[in-house]
Amino acid sequence: MTAATLPSTARTGLRRGGIELLQFVRDRTAMIFSFFFPALLLLLFGTIFSGEYDHPGLGAARVFSASMIAYGIVSTSFITMGVGIASDREDGTLKRLRGTPVTATAYFIGKLVLVAALTAAEVVALLAVGVFVFDVPLPTDAGRWLTFGWLFALSVVACGLLGIAASALVRSARTAGAVLNAPVVALQFLSGVFIHPITQLPDWMITVASIFPVKWMAQGFRSVFLPDTAVGLEAGGAWELGRVALVLSCWCVVGLVLCLLSFRWRERRGA
Repeated sequence: MTAATLPSTARTGLRRGGIELLQFVRDRTAMIFSFFFPALLLLLFGTIFSGEYDHPGLGAARVFSASMIAYGIVSTSFITMGVGIASDREDGTLKRLRGTPVTATAYFIGKLVLVAALTAAEVVALLAVGVFVFDVPLPTDAGRWLTFGWLFALSVVACGLLGIAASALVRSARTAGAVLNAPVVALQFLSGVFIHPITQLPDWMITVASIFPVKWMAQGFRSVFLPDTAVGLEAGGAWELGRVALVLSCWCVVGLVLCLLSFRWRERRGA
């Protein structure tokens, strides 16, 4: 096969994404954990903290339903990506792929296809819990759904790329989940996902959280699913969607640079 007849990188990446999806759906344990764990947390938090804020009709369950979409995206995109690449590197999948037309870019595209599909399913599960268990109303304004669209896309890309970069820090696939879960859980509390309003946190914690994408993801999704009167519960007293887009775009760039600098096809000890 000549270079001219080789499939394009995008086409190869999409085909690789289909393979990744088939492999994932065959693992029932991974499916259950990925789809139901964030939804279970939402069910627990929404039930335990069932009171209302000072805003009529704004219950804690509604706030958690919006905020925890950010947690679902991070846990599915970042952790699934990092663990998957660590496993592929350890079992020799990456080493074998290096001798095929699958370039690093095509491999990344395939993984992003996987996490995008899984994250979309996870968001549907979270919204289903919010709507059918806690009677959370869905937006009827097309503008809010447009915001949801670009926010979802930027969040998945940023978290996915950071997951690729973080996989270089994992020494073993067996410890990947524990290593990658630690910063994820810490950021959820710092970013006001599990604690809201975020103004309950010390100012220095809010400042630290503002550096990372999770705080802005949660704030953006609250702007989509909460009434405008809830904006007073935010640290800056505004939804700041322009800043949300800017921060997430910057993290997409940072994630891409880290991927290019840190990605390796083989385990370090075998290099």
